[in-house]
Amino acid sequence: MKHDQLRRDVPMGTVDSAKHHLQSLKGKVKERVGDATDNHSLQAEGIADQAKAAAGKAADDVRDAVRGRDDERDGTRDDAKN
Repeated sequence: MKHDQLRRDVPMGTVDSAKHHLQSLKGKVKERVGDATDNHSLQAEGIADQAKAAAGKAADDVRDAVRGRDDERDGTRDDAKN
């Protein structure tokens, strides 16, 4: 399966969530490696990666909440369909 096809088959929120999770994990690794090697620059980079991932997740949560309200108003929310 091609990468583009996979992106179309997976809901965007899932892709974004995975990206944020991976970015956070990458940040934790950088922070710990920086700590173990006494590399303060790498530590700071790891902390920044984790903060960026948390901010992205928070933005996604806000986007989802707003979309949920819009869907609720339009009557297109998933539980309204049942």
